[in-house]
Amino acid sequence: MKLEHGTPREIEGESMRIIGQELEAMGIVLPAGCEAVVKRAIHTTADFDYARSLRFTPGAVEAGVDALRAGTALVTDTNMALSGVNRGACERLGVERFCYMADPQVAERARAENTTRAAAAVDRWAAEHPAGIFAVGNAPTALLRLAEWMEAGKMHPALVIGAPVGFVNVVESKEQIWSVCQDMGVPAIVAMGRKGGSTVAAAVCNALLYQAAGLR
Repeated sequence: MKLEHGTPREIEGESMRIIGQELEAMGIVLPAGCEAVVKRAIHTTADFDYARSLRFTPGAVEAGVDALRAGTALVTDTNMALSGVNRGACERLGVERFCYMADPQVAERARAENTTRAAAAVDRWAAEHPAGIFAVGNAPTALLRLAEWMEAGKMHPALVIGAPVGFVNVVESKEQIWSVCQDMGVPAIVAMGRKGGSTVAAAVCNALLYQAAGLR
């Protein structure tokens, strides 16, 4: 079988065209300025529910792009999400990437406090990157701890990306971080409901990175 779109760039371009065509057929009009993020999430998952479930605070995309252009650190809750974030775009912008889930000090803190590594990792975020970009694709406890630090006035992120997946505390953690971000004027992009994952968190990061670096 002959492939009509053989290179990665051609395949991606055709995929985005199909996504746009199917969204139009569904009668879905994406919010102005948010198209690239939503389409990237759909491209990663083949799930058109993200056209409705991804929620943006006003100016969230612009704030994320500006923060990346300023070289703001990007922190993820899993190494899987970290590996999915485009390294070349980060290097081009001078953006450092971090994940502390495998850090021995984080593991020890989690044991000592009888909490999750994800929650303990957020304590490290608060100490080292209080104004960073935080992308959560797996652990609702990370979002809940992040909300606690924000409410305590210890952190004011440049952007929060909330996309954990699952059944326990997932919906509630997203609703909580969304509410706190709105109250505190923190830019946020949140995949409401049960769906999400590290790949979605990375996809949102990449959509912003490509725009910031002028790669798409």
